[in-house]
Amino acid sequence: MSAEPTSAAAGPSTTAENPWPVRTVARKVGEWINRLGAVWVEGQVTQISARQGTNTAFLTLRDPSADVSMSVTCPIGLLRTIEPPLREGASVVVHAKPTFFMNRGSLSLRANEIRAVGIGELLARIERLRRLLAAEGLFAPERKRKIPFLPRGIGLITGRASAAERDVLVNAQSRWPHVAFKVINTAVQGSLAVPQILQALSKLDRDPDVDVIVIARGGGSVEDLLPFSDEALCRAVSAAGTPVVSAIGHEPDTPLLDHVADLRCSTPTDASKRIVPDVREETQRVHQMRDRGRRALHGWVDTQVRLLNQMRSRPVLADPLGPIQRRSDDVEIHRERGRRAMLTLLAKDQAEIASARARLTALGPAATLERGYAVVQYTDAEGNLQVLRSVSEVADGAKLRVRVVDGALGAVVSGTPEEER
Repeated sequence: MSAEPTSAAAGPSTTAENPWPVRTVARKVGEWINRLGAVWVEGQVTQISARQGTNTAFLTLRDPSADVSMSVTCPIGLLRTIEPPLREGASVVVHAKPTFFMNRGSLSLRANEIRAVGIGELLARIERLRRLLAAEGLFAPERKRKIPFLPRGIGLITGRASAAERDVLVNAQSRWPHVAFKVINTAVQGSLAVPQILQALSKLDRDPDVDVIVIARGGGSVEDLLPFSDEALCRAVSAAGTPVVSAIGHEPDTPLLDHVADLRCSTPTDASKRIVPDVREETQRVHQMRDRGRRALHGWVDTQVRLLNQMRSRPVLADPLGPIQRRSDDVEIHRERGRRAMLTLLAKDQAEIASARARLTALGPAATLERGYAVVQYTDAEGNLQVLRSVSEVADGAKLRVRVVDGALGAVVSGTPEEER
């Protein structure tokens, strides 16, 4: 066997060929633990052993939020001075010095003072945790999920053969006989409550047939309901994908689980009434809605029949051809009026045209010609016919055109006025 090293710095020099003996490792571990000195430790008592005739009492101290425990020893007289007497499940604060036993290689706490955590302190710690979780938004209403109207399956976490289990099952099945439950029995107080509830919650949350999870427990003291204000449980419920219903204790009891859960029920019986509908009430509601629908439909039909009767009784529908005939008569009257007005206008215009024609005829050359006058025309130098207005306009022998009432004839100028004179 190799020689025992004397320095802690020799640790890195250990090899398979130059190992430390067990006593060296145990001694060094003991030295490191002794450096820690006395500490205050908080936990939950899960086991007490104080035999008659012995001077040492043995306790197991457990962390309620984790699966970690340590053994504690103390003088039996110290244990007997605690009032009220210490019992399993109680929360305590221990002043102890960690001790490492080299022969067994085990660690224990040697306590010289044990204080039971009073109700006031428990409530103060719960209130501090409540403010912390509220600040993180775990109580926010918008995080609450709606409970299904008729869940396919309901997960129930409660104590074995407890009144809470009976209340939830009996009342829910009386309201809806075909409701399906998956029950997981766990501890609902003491040091094992939180780990078992967390395990059951995880199992039910993964089950696709479970639509809602109910955590139920009857009433109890603040210490009894302490697991339902555990931080780990509250965070697990908040992170669950399935809606969770809290049904803890009685109406005045409000553990932190009530604030985190999606639905808070005052009692387990209240939870059974709020997670499943009452088949009798729903059947009655269906009948009422059917009757209301029937009455509404009949009322609508009656109203439409009255409207049709009123419309049919109106003159326009009672004698549908009458208005058309009257409109036809009106059209005929207006057509006749228009014809007469047009004839009157035409007669007036014809009279005016005849009068204008008479005036034109009287003023025209034809009327003058009928009275024996004639129009004499000659051809000017440019070859155009011009009306002869003076004898000076033509010379002797010029050709003339003489127009009378019934035609025209040619003439030749023979002589001049001077010659005639």
